[in-house]
Amino acid sequence: MRKAVRELYEGTSQRAHRFRYALLAFDLATIAFVIGTSFMPRRPWVDGVDVVIGLFILSDLVARLMSNPRPMRFLVYPTTLSDVVAVGSFLAPLSGEAAGFLRVLRTLRLLHAYPMLSRLRRDLPFFRKNEEVLLALTNLVVFLFVMTGIVYASEHSRNPEIRNYADALYFTVTALTTTGFGDITLEGTRGRMISIVIMICGVTLFLRLAQTLFRPNKVRHPCPDCGLQLHDWDAVHCKHCGRVVNIRSEGD
Repeated sequence: MRKAVRELYEGTSQRAHRFRYALLAFDLATIAFVIGTSFMPRRPWVDGVDVVIGLFILSDLVARLMSNPRPMRFLVYPTTLSDVVAVGSFLAPLSGEAAGFLRVLRTLRLLHAYPMLSRLRRDLPFFRKNEEVLLALTNLVVFLFVMTGIVYASEHSRNPEIRNYADALYFTVTALTTTGFGDITLEGTRGRMISIVIMICGVTLFLRLAQTLFRPNKVRHPCPDCGLQLHDWDAVHCKHCGRVVNIRSEGD
């Protein structure tokens, strides 16, 4: 059973690829649900869906624990700890629903897993052509929503300016871009520390995205001799070793 579960999470079969695509779709749907319901009053059906999502995440976490050859090491991974927090927030939503935004880290883990990246490059020409931009954008969006959840969870009960996720998202974006309109501020030492983290880390991720957008496009094609992965789209020779590289092109 453990071997079969590990094959689903790490294998290269069509079944494993479909399974990981289904997990990615579930994560995206979960993020959309968390964002959408954050602007709604708490209703019984929302709590019911929260519990169902929490149980699904818990079963996924247990399956990954079973399939991992080093379970104790797996338990201290940052992505594992974020999943544990997310499970608690979904199964007990009234105690801290904002932590559900940490569920977005699961999507980041899936997108950075080598089997998923390899499959996306093969199946989606758009992803293959814009991989660096999409991954940089994903990193920025993940950071944005995680910090929005932290701001909301730490401020909504004591800061009258943070009434909902929209207010928290607005503050996070203005702090990240260093615009700082000043209509919403975080008070106290904790609030200032959160603002510093948003500004420093957010600007770094934003500059990384800008760098990938404006620098020349690269093509992923491993050189047979030196192994260099990225080449200019019109390269004829490898820049490292001079080997002739036959890069497949669609003529654009």
